[in-house]
Amino acid sequence: MVTAIVLMTIRRGQVQTTAAQLAELPGVAEVYSVGGRFDLVAILRVADNDRMADAVTRQLAALETIEQTETLLAFQSFSRHDLESMFSIGN
Repeated sequence: MVTAIVLMTIRRGQVQTTAAQLAELPGVAEVYSVGGRFDLVAILRVADNDRMADAVTRQLAALETIEQTETLLAFQSFSRHDLESMFSIGN
């Protein structure tokens, strides 16, 4: 499983529409509207690097309301849920 976090700047007035379109794309697990330098953050989860390349360079690029992106590839995942599960073994 390959995970990426995609930070996006969206054309003015198109955040809600773009978020809904993103949420329908294969491989897009979650979409968040955020404050700060970026307008939307999408979490992508796909089977392999080829599918990630397709999702970012073809599917996201097809949405004309996305003005700019920055893609972060995840190496490892850490969450409270994962840590609690790990330390509860044998209890």
